[in-house]
Amino acid sequence: MKLGLIAGNGRFPFLLLSAARAHGDQVVVAAIKEETDPEMIAVAAADPGVTVFWLSLGELSKLIQSFQAEGVSKAVMAGQVKHKQIFSSIRPDWRLAKMLLSLRTRNTDMLLGAIAKILKDEGIELVSSTAYLEPLLARAGVLTERAPSEEELKDIRYGRSVALAIAGFDIGQTVVVAGQACVAVEAMEGTDAAIERAGRLMESMAEGGEASTLRRDLTIVKVAKPRQDMRFDVPVIGVQTINAMQEARATCLAIEAGRTLIFDPDTVRSLADAASIAIVAIEEA
Repeated sequence: MKLGLIAGNGRFPFLLLSAARAHGDQVVVAAIKEETDPEMIAVAAADPGVTVFWLSLGELSKLIQSFQAEGVSKAVMAGQVKHKQIFSSIRPDWRLAKMLLSLRTRNTDMLLGAIAKILKDEGIELVSSTAYLEPLLARAGVLTERAPSEEELKDIRYGRSVALAIAGFDIGQTVVVAGQACVAVEAMEGTDAAIERAGRLMESMAEGGEASTLRRDLTIVKVAKPRQDMRFDVPVIGVQTINAMQEARATCLAIEAGRTLIFDPDTVRSLADAASIAIVAIEEA
């Protein structure tokens, strides 16, 4: 089978490409100039079963035409496309411009759902990336040597209530909590940037002597959306998440079991253990 891979940024596209090739599929990569790592060129050159074409973020017609020319009938999305990119300086082609004008709201679900429908109408079915990466889905329970403390568990319970609310509105999927107070909410900037922002805020408050009641460690809570479409925008954590947590002096991370992908799980666990960071995967209630 020929699988189409719409590649965003980060390591996700490379992991999925490797998994699809191990599955025996040929892969046609739609590499986004504004997002995809140029390393994709070398990967394709080393594997005759991989074809890559490059397009800009606004070229929806080129995406469809290129997949059709290659005989692609199934495709996956892998890798983040920064939300701010979508609404900033891209020049949409006629097809994308028409779609954007038709949207009631321009959140992630609406945008990607509309693209999925257009692809399906053109004979290209968008499928879940987890079909190839199921072993990377978080299993339920404590995933590190250290379990969350009682204070961290309180922050997790509070943080999940907030995170599920904002995820329900498709604003973001991550909140940063300290002492049962919300320090930061993820929006267009993404999880790692939200963690970094929370760390800077706590540091500045502490330096100014303003945060005596919040001078404690940060807990990160990341959830799937209440009606998460596993074809796109699947929650992901990885090495960069742990690095961002260390920089922000965060000590605990709570994710959703079975609905969160962990990239390079052995390294993530090793880094978290070395930093005494607790990671727990919670089953959906």
